[in-house]
Amino acid sequence: MKMLAVTAGLCLVFVFVWERVDMVRLGYQVERLKHERVVLERERDELKVKFSALSSPDRIAKVATEKFGMSLPQPGQVVMVQSKPKDSPASAVELRIARNDVLNGRR
Repeated sequence: MKMLAVTAGLCLVFVFVWERVDMVRLGYQVERLKHERVVLERERDELKVKFSALSSPDRIAKVATEKFGMSLPQPGQVVMVQSKPKDSPASAVELRIARNDVLNGRR
């Protein structure tokens, strides 16, 4: 009987110690995750700023003209294409005729 009480006591002590160690471990994990969250939020903010800078219209226009040699379209180079309803698709012949009209300067 005495041995059973000692064994039960040791089991209770073991469970108590195990729970405390687990709580400390989880506390460290929570702190590590909080720090990781702060780092990721800072990185997200930096990426937002970088995205805004890279996607500004002035920068895009500068890169397009300087790096890729693009220029603004001249009159007649812009063609408006109107979509048709889904139930009446354009045939290949219509598209070919429209393409030839644009290439020949008829539009």
